[in-house]
Parts: sequence; structure tokens; C-alpha cells
Amino acid sequence: MVDKLKEKIKEKIITQYRGLLSTDSFNNTELREKIIQVAEDVLDRERNNLSSEEKIKIINELVNELTGFGPIESLFEDQAVTEIMINGPDKIYAEKGGKTELTGLRFDNEAQLMYMINKMLAPTRRHVDESFPYTEICLKDGSRVNIIIPPLALDGPAITIRKFLKEIKTVEDLLKLGTLDERMSEFFIAAIKAKINIIFSGATGVGKTTTLNVLSGHIPNEERVVTIEDTAELHLIQDHVVRLESRQSNIEGRGEITIRDLFKNSLRMRPDRIIIGEIRGSEALDMLQAICSGHKGSLVVLHANSPQDVIYRLETMILTSGIAINLEAIHRQIATAINLIVQQEQLLDGSRKITHVTQVNGLKNGQVVLEDIFIYELTGVDANNKPQGRWKATGIIPCFWPLFEKSGIKLSNRLFNKD
Repeated sequence: MVDKLKEKIKEKIITQYRGLLSTDSFNNTELREKIIQVAEDVLDRERNNLSSEEKIKIINELVNELTGFGPIESLFEDQAVTEIMINGPDKIYAEKGGKTELTGLRFDNEAQLMYMINKMLAPTRRHVDESFPYTEICLKDGSRVNIIIPPLALDGPAITIRKFLKEIKTVEDLLKLGTLDERMSEFFIAAIKAKINIIFSGATGVGKTTTLNVLSGHIPNEERVVTIEDTAELHLIQDHVVRLESRQSNIEGRGEITIRDLFKNSLRMRPDRIIIGEIRGSEALDMLQAICSGHKGSLVVLHANSPQDVIYRLETMILTSGIAINLEAIHRQIATAINLIVQQEQLLDGSRKITHVTQVNGLKNGQVVLEDIFIYELTGVDANNKPQGRWKATGIIPCFWPLFEKSGIKLSNRLFNKD
């Protein structure tokens, strides 16, 4: 009976206020009031034995569904939740403190889940259907959403939401979270200002993009910055920013614009900086060649398990792109273009830490030479099973030190004194 009542109320609201529901700029307070008004009217007219508590519950569920994201609205409001994973209508998981647990929340049916998906997609240019059953979008609050539906998802629509953490805005916030230490923060700020080319690497969900976003705040405001992403999630504070986003093909399989296409175009836009949300294909060689030809200060995200793996992944992406180039030439390009690799990891307690700050120091015997400047050393676990460790300087002074002096940046080499 409850489900039928909810459907009846929902149909009436959608019929009467379709205009309000179909735009992403509706007045939330006004819409809430109208939903409550219609719901109360229907519930009063219908003969039912519902208690006042049950009626309030129905009204709240409808308000959350039509103005927010239904059953998972409470997870969006919970600041401790960092990731939401939906495996069909009946299984909703949430990550808190690095641990994933089944929430007990559920959608009424697959139709309600698809309604939420379409609500998320409405403000974007993207879609999902049987002909194109997956996509990735960014919500208004910065949260990143991956959606995949049947027939590819066998147990119903699967949605993965990585929430945007509003409280991480400055280097001081990263310091409070224990992502890095004071010496590293001072070094990174200087490196950004000196236009050092940096790759931020790590597995999915370790905070690479967040760290890049925070450090990008130290790019001088007068510089022209071009950002290139599959799904726009970078939030730069500078005035002169051009944001580019790749485009999926349409239903006929046409119109796709790739990261590589955007990168090539960005070189004609007179950028002072280029930031790439993630490289994963043949654009890797374009990026290296662009840096070698004078486009300094590039910041890039790349999925890799270690600094050495970054080199292997770059090799693989270029070799499998169909471009005729040998391994020796690839290594020369990497050694010339990349200055620094910042490796980030998530520890067992859910904390995210920069574990390696590694410089690229030329070639030796045809291989790229990697040298750690800072490392995070695990020393054990405490009584609560929380990993313990500390950052150590290896004693290596960056080979690109002259770039700091050339840029007029004062940085003490005592930062690199061996621990």
C-alpha cells in the first residue's frame, strides 16, 4: 500500500511541477514546499491506516528523491562518507575512514534507481542507454560519478560516487590530514612556482587529483592555465583558466573528442600551463614532446603503483599507440620532459599519504634514472592497528635546483638534509 501511495503522489507531483523538476536551477525550498503540500493532500484524501510517523516518513522519502538523490541523500550529507557504491537497487555501500560497509539503505526498485541516474545526468551533456551503457560525470558539488547499466551491469545499474571533500582546500589542510610534512609542502610550492613538470601517481582513490588541485593554487594568478579532463573535477582558483572536457561519441558512434584531441588543440591556445586530469593513451607522447618544446610547468595525473611503474606505463602507452618510435627515444623524451613524480597511497587505516617524491635524473645505460628525494617509511602499527611511520629526506638535492634560482625562488637546501 505504501509503495502505491508513493507512486500516486510522485505521478501527481511530476505532472504538476514537471518544469521545476526538469531544470537543475530550481528553487529547492519552493519545490520542497510543493512536494509536501501535494503529499499531504493525497494522504489526507486516501483512505489508509497510516500513522503520522509513517506519513512523515513517506513525505521525507519523496522530498529526498525529488529534490536530492533519494535513499542516498543522507550519505551525501554525512561528511565522514568519502565514497558511495551502489550495486543495483538493493545493495548500497559507503566508505568511512577507509573502510567500506553495507549501509542497509536501498532503492524501492530499479526504476527509482534509474530515475536518480537520469537526475544526475540532466545538467550534463552525457547519457546512458543500451547502446551506450556507461559514462562518467561530475556533480555540482565536485563529486565524481561513474555509471554503468545493464546489459553490461548484470545485477542492475552500478554507480560509484567519489565525494568531493570540501574541507581540503589548502596545503595546511593536507598537513592536518597527514598527507605530507612541512618540508615537502615548502618544496612543492616552490616547484609549482618554478614550473617544474610533475606527475601525480597512485592507485584509484588515493587523493592524486585532490593533491594536484590544492598545489595548483600556487600557480601565479596572471598565468593562463588550460585544464584537460575526461570528467571536469578540477577547481582552480585562478582567474585566467580555460577548462576543457573530452566528449563521448553520440548514439551513431560519431563526435568523440579525446584527451589527445584536446591536448593538441590546447597547444594553439597560448597556455602558460597545461594540466591534464589523467593520461591513459597516445596523448602521453604528445605531452612529452610539448614539454620538450617549451611548455613547462605541466601537471599530470597518472594511475601507477610506484614511481618506476610510472615510467613503465608511459612506455606502454606510447608503444601501443601505433606511433613508430623505439624504446630508447621514449626514454630520452621522458628523461628530458619529466622532473618530478609524486606517489600517493592509501594506508590500511584509510589515511592517504605521499609515500615517494622522486626526481627523474637523466639516463644511465639507456634507462631513466629515478632518485627519491623524500620517502615515507612505515615503522609499525600501534595498539589500535593504525600504521605508524615518518617522512625522511634521502639527502639528494634536486637536479633541477638551478630552476629555483632562475625563477627567483628562495628555497633552503637544508630541506633536503638526510634524516
